[in-house]
Amino acid sequence: MLAVGMVIVVIGFLLMSGAGSTAEQYNPDIFSARRIKVAPVVCFFGFISMIYAVMRKPKDKAVEKSEKKEEVA
Repeated sequence: MLAVGMVIVVIGFLLMSGAGSTAEQYNPDIFSARRIKVAPVVCFFGFISMIYAVMRKPKDKAVEKSEKKEEVA
């Protein structure tokens, strides 16, 4: 799950990339909706999913089985 979050973050940074403006030539694409709105939101969701992957407590199947046996007995 951590790797999926990292891939989402990389996709967000790729969406932000592109040609920039120089002193001689102005490129209006640096203010496109993809770079200003979409890419940061994608990165945000990627970082949130990475935080969730780190904080999530994995389920231990051995503990669940022993708890079910205790409930039956």
